[in-house]
Amino acid sequence: MQALILAAGRGQRMRPLTDRTPKPLLEVAGKPLIQYHVERLAAAGVRDLIINHARFGDQIEARLGSGNAFGVSIHYSAEGDQPLETGGGIRNALALIDSDPFLVVNADVYTDFPFAELAMPAETLAHLLLVDNPGHNNAGDFALADGRVGYAADVPGRRYTYSGIGLYRPALFADQPAGAFPLAPLLREAAATGRVSGQHYAGVWIDVGTPERLRSLDAALRAGDPPA
Repeated sequence: MQALILAAGRGQRMRPLTDRTPKPLLEVAGKPLIQYHVERLAAAGVRDLIINHARFGDQIEARLGSGNAFGVSIHYSAEGDQPLETGGGIRNALALIDSDPFLVVNADVYTDFPFAELAMPAETLAHLLLVDNPGHNNAGDFALADGRVGYAADVPGRRYTYSGIGLYRPALFADQPAGAFPLAPLLREAAATGRVSGQHYAGVWIDVGTPERLRSLDAALRAGDPPA
């Protein structure tokens, strides 16, 4: 299986840290955020990686290179200075992807989730890893019941937050034109027809979306404390 690491976001909420450095290269405990994913994917046996990038993408390529140092092979999907949003970025990267399904992970989250535990039913288009709702997303994103994901407020099941980690089939993006577009509407449409599955993870997961969360994670890892 191949994995796509999404690293093209501008990191506006991280400014001024991201004025000269792409968010995936911001460090916690002496290591770039994105490197934790590369190492965990390699440990799970996922050795064929694609990384999309936009502004300052050359820095990501210079830092990670071909992936040989981490026991993986890395190819890059460059978007230039105008990122294509999540959906458009995934569609653009499909030219480098030949596995069905493929794994997607956001570069700006930190987790100890074992990627090898992801699996999706044959009839679904996406399989989402869902986590408990953090304080900045109390309402959650999707409902989960009996392994099926729903979006509408009246769908039964406890609501969780999408972790930014999931399995996707290329068919989900087959009818989308090239260019920028969000991922969420595609997931909502597929969920409405019962074609999105999911699983809940209660372990360590942090959306490293602000300088405060970055500092907190850095302090926890340096102290050897479980991040929270």
